[in-house]
Amino acid sequence: MNLKDRTVLVTGAGGFIGSHLVEALVAKGCQVRAFVRYTSTGTCGWIDGFPEKIRQQIKIIAGDLRDNDAVRDVIKGCNEVFHLGALIGIPYSYIHPREYVDTNIVGTTNVLVGCREHQVARVVVVSTSEVYGTAQYIPIDEKHPKVGQSPYAASKIAADMLAESFYRSFSLPVTIIRPFNTYGPRQSQRAIIPTIISQLLESEIIALGVTSPTRDLTYVTDTVQGIIRGAEVDDVVGLTINLGSGAEISIGNLAEQIAALLGRNLKIKQDADRVRPEASEVARLVSNNSLAHQVLLWRPLVPLEQGLRQTIDWFRTNPFGVRSDYVV
Repeated sequence: MNLKDRTVLVTGAGGFIGSHLVEALVAKGCQVRAFVRYTSTGTCGWIDGFPEKIRQQIKIIAGDLRDNDAVRDVIKGCNEVFHLGALIGIPYSYIHPREYVDTNIVGTTNVLVGCREHQVARVVVVSTSEVYGTAQYIPIDEKHPKVGQSPYAASKIAADMLAESFYRSFSLPVTIIRPFNTYGPRQSQRAIIPTIISQLLESEIIALGVTSPTRDLTYVTDTVQGIIRGAEVDDVVGLTINLGSGAEISIGNLAEQIAALLGRNLKIKQDADRVRPEASEVARLVSNNSLAHQVLLWRPLVPLEQGLRQTIDWFRTNPFGVRSDYVV
């Protein structure tokens, strides 16, 4: 499907991945509606920093995913919906799990109901590799068991199952795209790469949690292209598709690589506040991305070193980034 001139909605449009997706959709000639979480300050996340030429091509709607009426209204008239809006911080989910249920589960239900009511042509629900928990086998394919090792992960499992149920129960044209660990400019400093970069820009001694877990890292522009392909490709309705590099790197080795790129002598001290509860730590993540290759014709194009250099360059000029975990 050619998305040019289509009216598309992006929830979570002001966030890290959402804002990059909005830019990419504008570049494709889409009529983009950006749903952002209302705040009393009227801020729209990263969209506020877009050049005026791009902002003029976006219809920004403030609201809340938990408000069924607001969600139904913003979906009306849309051809495709990209649902990224979520509460995403894992540590915060240990403290306030109810917020994750309300936003990630109830909010997703509102999106699905609205898409069904308004007969949306494609709903792309963006998931997370956290739903798999620690790898029970490597590489992780889409059939891997789901394990709620944090309240955040559990809420995203529920959201994915709701999306699948709407496909099976009502023939809603849903595709679930499941990125592994996306990184790049605009990412919140709660995430591991911005955490490492921001600390190393100030000091050679950095505080981290456990450094042995491994992650599968994909640069944000590659993730965005995979999400878009979830709406463009005809034969992916009803499927869940992993997006990942297929390679893993430990947090410790990642810190060493970033330090080398910055020319720093790295020293790591463990910060107890950054350590997850033992049974909640995801020790290993690495994707099987063969389905994405096969059905989306998608492959990550940005090598890790190049992506890290680009991310470092961005943080040099944007040292404070964004610390909020809300992307709704």
